[in-house]
Amino acid sequence: MQVFKGDILIYNDNPGANISESSYSFYEDGLLLTEKDKILYAGSAKNIPFPINDLPITSFTGKIITAGFVDTHIHYPQINMIASFGEQLLEWLERYAFPAEKKFKDSSYAKIMADEFLKELHRNGTTTALVFSTVHKSSADALFTEAQKHNMALLTGKVLMDRNAPEWLTDTPETSYNDSKALIEKWHKVDRLRYAVTPRFAITSSPEQLELAGRLLKEHTDVYMQTHLSENKKEIESVARLFPDSLGYLDVYDRMGLATDHSVFAHCVHLTDDEYTVMKARNSAIAFCPCSNMFLGSGLFNLNKARKHDVKMGLGTDVGGGNSFSILQNLNEAYKVAQLRSQKLHPIQAFYYATLGGAQALNLEHQIGTLKKDYYADFIVLDPGATDLMRLRLKNASTLTDKLFILMMMGDDRCVEAAYIAGRKVK
Repeated sequence: MQVFKGDILIYNDNPGANISESSYSFYEDGLLLTEKDKILYAGSAKNIPFPINDLPITSFTGKIITAGFVDTHIHYPQINMIASFGEQLLEWLERYAFPAEKKFKDSSYAKIMADEFLKELHRNGTTTALVFSTVHKSSADALFTEAQKHNMALLTGKVLMDRNAPEWLTDTPETSYNDSKALIEKWHKVDRLRYAVTPRFAITSSPEQLELAGRLLKEHTDVYMQTHLSENKKEIESVARLFPDSLGYLDVYDRMGLATDHSVFAHCVHLTDDEYTVMKARNSAIAFCPCSNMFLGSGLFNLNKARKHDVKMGLGTDVGGGNSFSILQNLNEAYKVAQLRSQKLHPIQAFYYATLGGAQALNLEHQIGTLKKDYYADFIVLDPGATDLMRLRLKNASTLTDKLFILMMMGDDRCVEAAYIAGRKVK
Protein backbone atom coordinates (compact mmCIF):
# COMPACT_ATOMS: atom_id res chain seq x y z
CA MET A 1 0.00 0.00 0.00
CA GLN A 2 1.15 3.54 -0.78
CA VAL A 3 -0.19 6.80 0.68
CA PHE A 4 0.12 10.18 -1.05
CA LYS A 5 -0.80 13.57 0.39
CA GLY A 6 -1.69 16.61 -1.70
CA ASP A 7 -4.53 18.57 -3.23
CA ILE A 8 -6.74 15.87 -4.77
CA LEU A 9 -8.74 16.67 -7.95
CA ILE A 10 -11.39 14.11 -8.90
CA TYR A 11 -13.67 14.31 -11.94
CA ASN A 12 -17.13 12.74 -11.87
CA ASP A 13 -18.46 13.91 -15.25
CA ASN A 14 -18.23 16.61 -17.91
CA PRO A 15 -18.43 19.99 -16.14
CA GLY A 16 -19.92 21.60 -19.25
CA ALA A 17 -19.28 25.16 -20.36
CA ASN A 18 -21.10 26.47 -17.27
CA ILE A 19 -19.08 24.26 -14.87
CA SER A 20 -21.38 22.06 -12.85
CA GLU A 21 -20.06 21.84 -9.30
CA SER A 22 -21.22 18.24 -8.97
CA SER A 23 -18.97 17.21 -11.87
CA TYR A 24 -15.77 17.35 -9.82
CA SER A 25 -14.47 17.24 -6.25
CA PHE A 26 -11.41 19.00 -4.83
CA TYR A 27 -9.79 18.19 -1.50
CA GLU A 28 -7.01 20.39 -0.20
CA ASP A 29 -4.51 18.34 1.79
CA GLY A 30 -6.38 15.19 0.82
CA LEU A 31 -5.08 11.65 0.58
CA LEU A 32 -4.69 9.12 -2.21
CA LEU A 33 -4.20 5.48 -1.20
CA THR A 34 -3.13 2.79 -3.64
CA GLU A 35 -2.51 -0.93 -3.36
CA LYS A 36 -0.50 -2.66 -6.08
CA ASP A 37 -1.92 -1.30 -9.36
CA LYS A 38 -5.29 0.06 -8.13
CA ILE A 39 -6.68 2.97 -6.13
CA LEU A 40 -8.07 2.16 -2.68
CA TYR A 41 -9.22 5.63 -1.69
CA ALA A 42 -9.07 9.25 -2.87
CA GLY A 43 -10.52 12.21 -1.03
CA SER A 44 -10.58 13.91 2.34
CA ALA A 45 -7.99 12.97 4.92
CA LYS A 46 -10.80 12.89 7.50
CA ASN A 47 -12.89 10.11 5.95
CA ILE A 48 -10.41 7.30 5.36
CA PRO A 49 -12.26 3.97 5.81
CA PHE A 50 -9.32 2.17 7.45
CA PRO A 51 -6.26 3.04 9.59
CA ILE A 52 -3.03 4.15 7.91
CA ASN A 53 -1.07 5.21 11.01
CA ASP A 54 1.84 2.84 10.39
CA LEU A 55 2.25 3.66 6.69
CA PRO A 56 4.79 6.17 5.34
CA ILE A 57 3.23 9.12 3.51
CA THR A 58 4.64 10.62 0.32
CA SER A 59 3.84 14.30 0.69
CA PHE A 60 3.14 16.63 -2.24
CA THR A 61 1.95 19.57 -0.18
CA GLY A 62 0.69 22.43 -2.33
CA LYS A 63 0.72 20.25 -5.45
CA ILE A 64 -2.31 18.94 -7.35
CA ILE A 65 -2.73 15.17 -7.61
CA THR A 66 -5.04 14.17 -10.45
CA ALA A 67 -5.52 11.45 -13.03
CA GLY A 68 -2.81 11.01 -15.64
CA PHE A 69 -3.26 12.74 -18.98
CA VAL A 70 -4.92 10.85 -21.84
CA ASP A 71 -3.60 11.62 -25.35
CA THR A 72 -6.23 10.55 -27.88
CA HIS A 73 -4.15 11.16 -31.02
CA ILE A 74 -0.38 10.95 -31.55
CA HIS A 75 2.12 9.40 -34.03
CA TYR A 76 5.08 7.67 -32.42
CA PRO A 77 7.09 7.32 -35.68
CA GLN A 78 7.21 11.11 -36.03
CA ILE A 79 9.08 11.77 -32.80
CA ASN A 80 12.36 12.62 -34.54
CA MET A 81 10.87 15.04 -37.10
CA ILE A 82 8.70 17.01 -34.69
CA ALA A 83 8.67 20.78 -35.37
CA SER A 84 9.65 20.58 -39.06
CA PHE A 85 9.44 23.92 -40.82
CA GLY A 86 7.20 25.42 -43.40
CA GLU A 87 4.42 23.20 -44.81
CA GLN A 88 0.72 22.54 -44.47
CA LEU A 89 -0.75 19.08 -44.12
CA LEU A 90 -0.46 17.35 -47.51
CA GLU A 91 2.93 18.84 -48.38
CA TRP A 92 4.15 18.19 -44.83
CA LEU A 93 3.28 14.50 -45.13
CA GLU A 94 5.26 14.13 -48.36
CA ARG A 95 8.27 16.12 -47.22
CA TYR A 96 8.65 15.04 -43.60
CA ALA A 97 6.27 12.38 -42.26
CA PHE A 98 6.53 9.70 -44.94
CA PRO A 99 10.39 9.69 -45.03
CA ALA A 100 10.49 9.47 -41.23
CA GLU A 101 8.09 6.52 -41.20
CA LYS A 102 10.10 4.60 -43.81
CA LYS A 103 12.80 3.92 -41.18
CA PHE A 104 10.38 1.83 -39.10
CA LYS A 105 10.71 -1.08 -41.50
CA ASP A 106 13.74 -1.89 -39.32
CA SER A 107 12.28 -3.55 -36.21
CA SER A 108 15.33 -2.76 -34.06
CA TYR A 109 15.02 0.92 -34.93
CA ALA A 110 11.30 0.78 -34.12
CA LYS A 111 12.08 -0.70 -30.69
CA ILE A 112 14.54 2.08 -29.87
CA MET A 113 12.11 4.79 -30.95
CA ALA A 114 9.21 3.17 -29.09
CA ASP A 115 11.22 3.35 -25.88
CA GLU A 116 12.11 7.02 -26.51
CA PHE A 117 8.48 7.78 -27.32
CA LEU A 118 7.14 6.30 -24.09
CA LYS A 119 9.78 8.11 -22.02
CA GLU A 120 8.63 11.39 -23.54
CA LEU A 121 4.98 10.62 -22.85
CA HIS A 122 5.71 9.84 -19.22
CA ARG A 123 7.92 12.90 -18.79
CA ASN A 124 4.92 15.00 -19.82
CA GLY A 125 2.46 13.20 -17.55
CA THR A 126 0.68 11.19 -20.26
CA THR A 127 -0.27 7.79 -18.88
CA THR A 128 -2.62 6.59 -21.67
CA ALA A 129 -2.37 7.18 -25.42
CA LEU A 130 -4.08 6.23 -28.68
CA VAL A 131 -1.16 6.02 -31.10
CA PHE A 132 -0.50 5.69 -34.82
CA SER A 133 2.31 3.28 -35.69
CA THR A 134 3.45 2.91 -39.35
CA VAL A 135 2.38 0.69 -42.22
CA HIS A 136 4.88 -1.89 -40.98
CA LYS A 137 3.48 -4.64 -38.77
CA SER A 138 6.71 -4.65 -36.77
CA SER A 139 6.22 -1.01 -35.73
CA ALA A 140 3.05 -1.86 -33.82
CA ASP A 141 4.70 -4.95 -32.34
CA ALA A 142 7.56 -2.81 -31.03
CA LEU A 143 5.31 -0.25 -29.36
CA PHE A 144 3.06 -2.87 -27.77
CA THR A 145 6.12 -4.68 -26.44
CA GLU A 146 7.57 -1.58 -24.79
CA ALA A 147 4.21 -0.38 -23.39
CA GLN A 148 3.55 -3.79 -21.85
CA LYS A 149 6.69 -3.40 -19.73
CA HIS A 150 5.02 -0.44 -17.96
CA ASN A 151 1.59 -2.11 -17.63
CA MET A 152 0.37 0.89 -19.59
CA ALA A 153 -3.06 1.42 -21.12
CA LEU A 154 -1.94 1.98 -24.70
CA LEU A 155 -3.84 1.58 -27.96
CA THR A 156 -2.22 1.37 -31.38
CA GLY A 157 -2.36 -0.34 -34.74
CA LYS A 158 -0.43 -0.66 -37.98
CA VAL A 159 -1.37 1.99 -40.53
CA LEU A 160 -3.45 0.99 -43.58
CA MET A 161 -2.29 2.83 -46.70
CA ASP A 162 -2.52 1.32 -50.19
CA ARG A 163 -2.54 4.35 -52.54
CA ASN A 164 -1.50 8.00 -52.94
CA ALA A 165 1.65 7.43 -50.91
CA PRO A 166 5.23 6.37 -51.73
CA GLU A 167 5.41 2.79 -52.99
CA TRP A 168 7.86 1.91 -50.22
CA LEU A 169 5.26 2.91 -47.61
CA THR A 170 2.16 1.13 -48.87
CA ASP A 171 0.47 -2.21 -48.29
CA THR A 172 -2.46 -3.86 -50.07
CA PRO A 173 -6.05 -4.42 -48.94
CA GLU A 174 -5.27 -8.10 -48.35
CA THR A 175 -1.99 -7.64 -46.47
CA SER A 176 -3.46 -4.83 -44.37
CA TYR A 177 -6.35 -7.08 -43.34
CA ASN A 178 -4.16 -10.11 -42.62
CA ASP A 179 -1.48 -8.17 -40.72
CA SER A 180 -4.07 -6.29 -38.64
CA LYS A 181 -5.91 -9.51 -37.82
CA ALA A 182 -2.69 -11.15 -36.68
CA LEU A 183 -1.86 -8.17 -34.46
CA ILE A 184 -5.36 -8.16 -32.97
CA GLU A 185 -5.05 -11.83 -32.07
CA LYS A 186 -1.61 -11.26 -30.57
CA TRP A 187 -2.13 -8.03 -28.60
CA HIS A 188 -5.75 -6.93 -28.16
CA LYS A 189 -6.72 -6.99 -24.46
CA VAL A 190 -3.39 -8.50 -23.44
CA ASP A 191 -2.80 -6.85 -20.05
CA ARG A 192 -3.93 -3.22 -20.59
CA LEU A 193 -3.20 -3.05 -24.32
CA ARG A 194 -5.85 -2.45 -26.99
CA TYR A 195 -5.78 -2.68 -30.78
CA ALA A 196 -6.96 0.09 -33.10
CA VAL A 197 -7.64 -0.53 -36.79
CA THR A 198 -5.81 2.42 -38.37
CA PRO A 199 -6.54 3.65 -41.90
CA ARG A 200 -4.40 6.77 -42.18
CA PHE A 201 -7.11 8.76 -43.94
CA ALA A 202 -9.46 8.34 -46.88
CA ILE A 203 -6.95 9.78 -49.37
CA THR A 204 -4.46 6.96 -48.82
CA SER A 205 -6.90 4.04 -48.62
CA SER A 206 -8.83 2.55 -51.51
CA PRO A 207 -12.51 1.65 -51.08
CA GLU A 208 -11.45 -2.01 -51.00
CA GLN A 209 -9.06 -1.38 -48.10
CA LEU A 210 -11.63 0.62 -46.13
CA GLU A 211 -14.19 -2.14 -46.68
CA LEU A 212 -11.80 -4.72 -45.22
CA ALA A 213 -11.10 -2.40 -42.29
CA GLY A 214 -14.84 -2.38 -41.66
CA ARG A 215 -14.86 -6.17 -41.79
CA LEU A 216 -12.21 -6.27 -39.06
CA LEU A 217 -14.46 -4.16 -36.81
CA LYS A 218 -17.42 -6.46 -37.43
CA GLU A 219 -15.33 -9.52 -36.64
CA HIS A 220 -13.83 -7.95 -33.50
CA THR A 221 -16.56 -5.75 -32.03
CA ASP A 222 -14.51 -4.33 -29.15
CA VAL A 223 -11.52 -3.34 -31.30
CA TYR A 224 -10.96 0.38 -31.84
CA MET A 225 -10.71 2.44 -35.03
CA GLN A 226 -8.67 5.61 -35.45
CA THR A 227 -8.21 7.87 -38.46
CA HIS A 228 -8.09 11.51 -39.56
CA LEU A 229 -11.15 13.52 -40.53
CA SER A 230 -11.71 17.03 -41.93
CA GLU A 231 -8.34 18.39 -40.84
CA ASN A 232 -7.45 20.54 -43.85
CA LYS A 233 -9.54 22.09 -46.64
CA LYS A 234 -7.33 20.72 -49.44
CA GLU A 235 -7.63 17.29 -47.85
CA ILE A 236 -11.43 17.57 -47.86
CA GLU A 237 -11.42 18.56 -51.55
CA SER A 238 -9.23 15.54 -52.40
CA VAL A 239 -11.55 13.18 -50.55
CA ALA A 240 -14.54 14.58 -52.46
CA ARG A 241 -12.78 13.87 -55.78
CA LEU A 242 -11.76 10.35 -54.75
CA PHE A 243 -15.21 9.43 -53.39
CA PRO A 244 -17.69 11.32 -55.61
CA ASP A 245 -20.66 9.24 -54.45
CA SER A 246 -20.20 10.06 -50.77
CA LEU A 247 -22.34 12.60 -48.93
CA GLY A 248 -19.24 14.04 -47.28
CA TYR A 249 -15.95 13.11 -45.67
CA LEU A 250 -17.43 11.32 -42.65
CA ASP A 251 -19.83 9.44 -44.93
CA VAL A 252 -16.84 7.77 -46.63
CA TYR A 253 -16.00 6.07 -43.33
CA ASP A 254 -19.58 5.57 -42.20
CA ARG A 255 -20.53 3.64 -45.35
CA MET A 256 -17.69 1.23 -44.65
CA GLY A 257 -18.80 0.60 -41.06
CA LEU A 258 -15.91 2.58 -39.58
CA ALA A 259 -17.96 5.02 -37.46
CA THR A 260 -18.70 3.12 -34.26
CA ASP A 261 -18.72 3.72 -30.52
CA HIS A 262 -15.05 2.64 -30.52
CA SER A 263 -14.01 5.08 -33.28
CA VAL A 264 -11.87 8.17 -32.68
CA PHE A 265 -11.62 10.77 -35.43
CA ALA A 266 -8.70 13.18 -35.16
CA HIS A 267 -9.10 16.91 -35.85
CA CYS A 268 -12.67 17.41 -37.20
CA VAL A 269 -11.87 21.09 -37.74
CA HIS A 270 -14.31 21.56 -40.62
CA LEU A 271 -17.19 19.20 -39.75
CA THR A 272 -20.67 20.14 -40.91
CA ASP A 273 -23.71 20.04 -38.61
CA ASP A 274 -24.94 16.94 -40.45
CA GLU A 275 -21.61 15.21 -39.80
CA TYR A 276 -21.80 16.11 -36.11
CA THR A 277 -25.29 14.59 -36.01
CA VAL A 278 -24.01 11.33 -37.51
CA MET A 279 -21.04 11.24 -35.16
CA LYS A 280 -23.30 11.67 -32.14
CA ALA A 281 -25.64 8.95 -33.45
CA ARG A 282 -22.70 6.54 -33.82
CA ASN A 283 -21.32 7.57 -30.39
CA SER A 284 -17.93 8.17 -32.01
CA ALA A 285 -15.33 10.51 -30.51
CA ILE A 286 -13.24 13.50 -31.57
CA ALA A 287 -9.56 14.03 -30.80
CA PHE A 288 -9.08 17.81 -30.59
CA CYS A 289 -5.48 18.61 -31.59
CA PRO A 290 -4.97 22.37 -31.11
CA CYS A 291 -1.16 22.52 -31.36
CA SER A 292 -1.18 20.59 -34.63
CA ASN A 293 -4.10 22.53 -36.10
CA MET A 294 -2.28 25.80 -35.42
CA PHE A 295 1.18 24.55 -36.46
CA LEU A 296 -0.01 23.16 -39.81
CA GLY A 297 -2.42 26.02 -40.44
CA SER A 298 -5.40 23.66 -40.63
CA GLY A 299 -7.96 25.91 -38.98
CA LEU A 300 -9.73 26.70 -35.71
CA PHE A 301 -11.73 23.88 -34.13
CA ASN A 302 -15.27 24.90 -33.19
CA LEU A 303 -15.50 23.96 -29.53
CA ASN A 304 -19.02 25.31 -29.09
CA LYS A 305 -20.32 23.22 -31.98
CA ALA A 306 -18.84 20.06 -30.46
CA ARG A 307 -20.46 20.99 -27.13
CA LYS A 308 -23.80 21.69 -28.80
CA HIS A 309 -23.87 18.24 -30.41
CA ASP A 310 -22.59 16.58 -27.20
CA VAL A 311 -19.98 14.50 -29.00
CA LYS A 312 -17.35 12.68 -26.93
CA MET A 313 -14.02 14.51 -27.08
CA GLY A 314 -10.49 14.23 -25.77
CA LEU A 315 -7.20 16.07 -26.36
CA GLY A 316 -4.56 14.94 -28.84
CA THR A 317 -1.02 16.26 -29.19
CA ASP A 318 -0.69 14.85 -32.75
CA VAL A 319 3.09 14.72 -32.59
CA GLY A 320 4.80 15.34 -35.02
CA GLY A 321 2.23 17.65 -36.68
CA GLY A 322 1.84 18.94 -33.15
CA ASN A 323 5.00 20.55 -31.85
CA SER A 324 4.78 19.38 -28.23
CA PHE A 325 4.18 16.19 -26.25
CA SER A 326 2.76 18.32 -23.45
CA ILE A 327 -0.99 18.15 -22.84
CA LEU A 328 -0.54 21.37 -20.84
CA GLN A 329 0.84 23.10 -23.95
CA ASN A 330 -2.11 21.78 -25.95
CA LEU A 331 -4.53 23.19 -23.37
CA ASN A 332 -2.74 26.51 -23.81
CA GLU A 333 -3.40 26.41 -27.56
CA ALA A 334 -6.96 25.12 -27.07
CA TYR A 335 -7.77 28.18 -24.94
CA LYS A 336 -6.42 30.47 -27.67
CA VAL A 337 -8.33 28.65 -30.41
CA ALA A 338 -11.52 29.22 -28.42
CA GLN A 339 -10.64 32.88 -27.89
CA LEU A 340 -10.13 33.40 -31.63
CA ARG A 341 -13.66 32.07 -32.15
CA SER A 342 -15.01 34.31 -29.36
CA GLN A 343 -15.61 31.18 -27.26
CA LYS A 344 -14.45 30.22 -23.77
CA LEU A 345 -12.60 27.20 -22.40
CA HIS A 346 -12.78 27.17 -18.60
CA PRO A 347 -9.80 25.55 -16.83
CA ILE A 348 -12.07 23.08 -15.00
CA GLN A 349 -13.46 21.84 -18.32
CA ALA A 350 -10.04 21.92 -19.98
CA PHE A 351 -8.54 19.48 -17.47
CA TYR A 352 -11.63 17.30 -17.81
CA TYR A 353 -10.93 16.94 -21.55
CA ALA A 354 -7.31 16.06 -20.72
CA THR A 355 -8.29 13.29 -18.27
CA LEU A 356 -11.79 11.86 -17.88
CA GLY A 357 -12.97 13.27 -21.23
CA GLY A 358 -10.16 11.43 -22.98
CA ALA A 359 -10.98 8.25 -21.05
CA GLN A 360 -14.63 8.53 -22.12
CA ALA A 361 -13.54 9.04 -25.74
CA LEU A 362 -11.70 5.72 -25.45
CA ASN A 363 -14.50 3.92 -23.54
CA LEU A 364 -12.11 3.46 -20.64
CA GLU A 365 -13.86 5.78 -18.18
CA HIS A 366 -14.53 2.90 -15.76
CA GLN A 367 -10.81 2.17 -15.44
CA ILE A 368 -8.90 5.46 -15.87
CA GLY A 369 -9.38 9.21 -16.20
CA THR A 370 -10.15 10.02 -12.56
CA LEU A 371 -9.22 8.98 -9.03
CA LYS A 372 -11.74 6.50 -7.64
CA LYS A 373 -11.69 3.20 -5.79
CA ASP A 374 -10.73 0.22 -7.97
CA TYR A 375 -9.57 2.41 -10.87
CA TYR A 376 -6.01 1.91 -12.07
CA ALA A 377 -3.52 4.01 -10.13
CA ASP A 378 -2.59 6.14 -13.14
CA PHE A 379 -2.01 9.59 -11.69
CA ILE A 380 0.23 12.63 -11.86
CA VAL A 381 1.44 15.36 -9.52
CA LEU A 382 1.24 18.89 -10.95
CA ASP A 383 3.19 21.82 -9.54
CA PRO A 384 1.56 25.18 -10.36
CA GLY A 385 4.69 26.92 -9.06
CA ALA A 386 7.28 24.99 -11.05
CA THR A 387 9.14 28.06 -12.35
CA ASP A 388 10.11 31.41 -10.83
CA LEU A 389 7.51 33.25 -12.88
CA MET A 390 4.79 30.74 -12.02
CA ARG A 391 5.61 31.06 -8.32
CA LEU A 392 5.31 34.83 -8.63
CA ARG A 393 1.96 34.50 -10.42
CA LEU A 394 0.80 31.95 -7.84
CA LYS A 395 0.90 34.62 -5.13
CA ASN A 396 -2.21 36.09 -6.76
CA ALA A 397 -3.98 32.74 -7.16
CA SER A 398 -6.34 31.60 -4.42
CA THR A 399 -8.75 29.20 -6.16
CA LEU A 400 -8.50 25.88 -7.97
CA THR A 401 -9.54 27.66 -11.18
CA ASP A 402 -6.63 30.10 -10.79
CA LYS A 403 -4.11 27.31 -10.23
CA LEU A 404 -5.34 25.21 -13.16
CA PHE A 405 -5.29 28.25 -15.43
CA ILE A 406 -1.68 28.97 -14.47
CA LEU A 407 -0.80 25.36 -15.29
CA MET A 408 -2.54 25.38 -18.68
CA MET A 409 -1.22 28.77 -19.80
CA MET A 410 2.30 28.71 -18.37
CA GLY A 411 2.97 25.02 -17.82
CA ASP A 412 4.97 22.32 -19.58
CA ASP A 413 6.79 19.12 -18.60
CA ARG A 414 8.52 20.95 -15.73
CA CYS A 415 5.15 21.14 -13.96
CA VAL A 416 4.80 17.35 -13.89
CA GLU A 417 6.60 16.58 -10.66
CA ALA A 418 5.76 12.87 -10.73
CA ALA A 419 3.81 10.38 -12.83
CA TYR A 420 2.58 6.92 -11.86
CA ILE A 421 1.22 4.12 -14.05
CA ALA A 422 -0.58 1.26 -12.29
CA GLY A 423 0.94 2.41 -9.02
CA ARG A 424 4.51 2.42 -10.34
CA LYS A 425 6.48 5.64 -10.62
CA VAL A 426 7.52 6.39 -14.21
CA LYS A 427 8.71 9.96 -13.64
